[in-house]
Order: sequence, then C-alpha cells, then structure tokens
Amino acid sequence: MPRFLARRILGSLPLVLLVLTATFAALHFAPGDPVRLYLGPDADAAAVNAARHALGLDRPLAVQYLEWLLRFVRGDWGTSLAQHRAVTAVLSDALAPTLLLTGTGLLLTYLLGVTVGTLQAARRGTALDTALTVATTVLAAVPAYVLALGLVLVFTFGSTRWGWPSALRLPAIGAEGVGADFLDPVQRLGDRVRHLVLPALTLSVIGAAGLARFARASVAGALRQPFVAAARARGLAERRVLLRHAARNALLPLVTLLGLQLPALFSGAVFVEAIFAWPGMGRVAVQAVLARDYPVVMAVTAVFALLVIAGNLLADVLAAWSDPRVEESA
Repeated sequence: MPRFLARRILGSLPLVLLVLTATFAALHFAPGDPVRLYLGPDADAAAVNAARHALGLDRPLAVQYLEWLLRFVRGDWGTSLAQHRAVTAVLSDALAPTLLLTGTGLLLTYLLGVTVGTLQAARRGTALDTALTVATTVLAAVPAYVLALGLVLVFTFGSTRWGWPSALRLPAIGAEGVGADFLDPVQRLGDRVRHLVLPALTLSVIGAAGLARFARASVAGALRQPFVAAARARGLAERRVLLRHAARNALLPLVTLLGLQLPALFSGAVFVEAIFAWPGMGRVAVQAVLARDYPVVMAVTAVFALLVIAGNLLADVLAAWSDPRVEESA
C-alpha cells in the first residue's frame, strides 16, 4: 500500500504544477491592475510605479512565478493585497466552513444517489423507475445557480408567503444568524444546520442525480449475478438480497466515482458559497479574483488542488481495500 500511494502522489504532482501555472498566467493576463484598485483612480503614475515595485509586480512574469512557488513550498504564502493579512490567516478562517459544506455535500450526494439508484434497480421497468429516471436526468442537467435560486424561492421566500411552518423557512445567507453568539450550544447548532441545508442541497442534488444513474446500472447488473439467484434460492427475503448481496457488491464502481465527484464538489462550492454568502474558500476566491488579490487566489487554487488529490487518494485506497486487484494492477 505505501508504494501504491507513493506512485499516486508522484503522479499527481505534475497536474498540481500545471494547474498552478495556468492559474498564475490567467490572473496576470486578465484585465485589471490591483495597484490601481488599492490606490484609487486619482493616484499618480509615480505612486503606482512605486507600489508595483514594492509588491514585485514589475518583475518578469516567470521570475514572479518562480519566486512565489519557492516561497509557497517553504510555507510562506504571502500577504493578501486586499486585506493586508497573511494569506494563511485568511484561508484558516475559510477552510473549516468549506470542509463542512463539501463534506456534507459529499455525504448527501452518495446517500441520495445510492438510495435512488438502488430503488430504481429494484423497481426497474415500472412507472416509479421511469419517473425517477426523468427526474434524475433533468436534475443532472440543471445549472447549480438555477437550482440554488429555485430552492431560495421555495424555502426562503415561498415558505413565508405560503405560511409554511417555521421549521421549513430556511435562511439563504451566511452560515449563522445575526444573534447566534447569544444562543446556547444546542440552539446555535440548530441555527448552523438550518443555514447549511440550502447550500448543501444545492451542492449535492445535481451530483446525486448523476450518481443515481450509475448506481442503478451497477445494482441492476449485480441483481443478474448467480450469487443473487443463489441467495433467492435459499429463501432469503428480497430486501435482504437487495441490500446485503446486490447493493454491497455494486459499491466498488461507485467508490471509484469519488475521485470524479470531489472536483465537481469543490468547483461547485465556489459558486454555491458566492450565492449563499457562505464564508468559505470559494467565496474568498471570488472576492480575491474581483480584487485581483493574486496571493489569495493562488493559495486557494493550491489548497483546492491538494484537497482534490487527497480525495482521489482516498478513493484509490478504498478501491484497493475493497478489491486487492486494483492495487496489484496499479
């Protein structure tokens, strides 16, 4: 296993370097000057040139990139140009909310996707299977921002207009209410969960719809295997046959999809956090791009890339643990 992981890590490093290089080039070739943003439109040329020299932005682009990369590897991630704080401090405040959102989204994606796909496989060919197929196909094609706005209209504005119970009136902004600091721990946890529902659903429903299609095919294939016929011949209940035999043996292809789900979750988190004002790294990244805050954007990109690689490694470990042939063939 250690050699297996070492090969995976070494194979991922060139991809991280490529992503960082492309991001750095795109930032510096994009229109806009961070120095002008901070000094204001009335700053004279001398002040602009002095600030650009102090920040090192007047050096050749390749030199800037190599210097940033060396500092980044040493753990010096620089200072935010917009917030005048250490980049590590900016990201440390935003990392936990992002991990909470993406972790919840990943859990809901698999919970909803596997449940719906297994139900479709058990009822394949019926009206329920057809209805769920249409629903998952439509949801898989819906843009995240459209789904987010729809959920807000229904559960935030619509619930108030239609007189729904207060438990169904979900907030659409931020990670906690205005007076959360004055709540007791249980009430504060409930407030945080209520704020998490809409962003997590937005992040997970689309992925769950796609995963349900794979789960349906995988479970349906398992139901046609001889060991399922043998289990039925022994007189086992159909529910036990489905859950204990077919579904468990159909999980391996779904575990390998984890490596594909994580990039989608982290990229989707950028838009979801911006829409719901969730105080995570995605929102920090959007604000940094608008402010041309190069150090923050590069650090967020690097952290997202490393998290995706960590998720891919986890998927590889789970796949190798589930089926040793995966490790042997790698």
